[in-house]
Amino acid sequence: MKLDKHTLNPIYQHNVNQEIVRVSGKNKLDVLHNLLIKEGFDRVLVFGRTKWGMEKLAKSLIDRGFKATAIHGNKTQNQRQRALREFKTGQVKILLATDVAQRGLDIKDVTHVINFDLPETQEDYIHRIGRTGRVDKKGFAITLMP
Repeated sequence: MKLDKHTLNPIYQHNVNQEIVRVSGKNKLDVLHNLLIKEGFDRVLVFGRTKWGMEKLAKSLIDRGFKATAIHGNKTQNQRQRALREFKTGQVKILLATDVAQRGLDIKDVTHVINFDLPETQEDYIHRIGRTGRVDKKGFAITLMP
């Protein structure tokens, strides 16, 4: 099932507020930047489609002064473990990941999940946003829509 603005609406996740942010005509990186500087965006997972895209986005965010790192299949096991450890301990505020990487992520207190790129399937969307709003805590999922 291909996802679009119509298939995202009916998905309900307990404890997760879901929001769509329109980016048409705007620089997507600038929109993400403006979200990340808001109060309360303390531990943020950003999901995208490609390893290359998430690596490039991580570098762009670091260049803008954010503490960010990427996790994906091209990283060594040690690099992935270090990235997770830095994110879990708060050394890094933003963790960028692909759908392949998101399946095994079990991280407490993720405040926000941002879908920088639309997931391919509704199941992927549910897995992504399920990284926040855990154990009776409130979470937020934001999807950037063209």
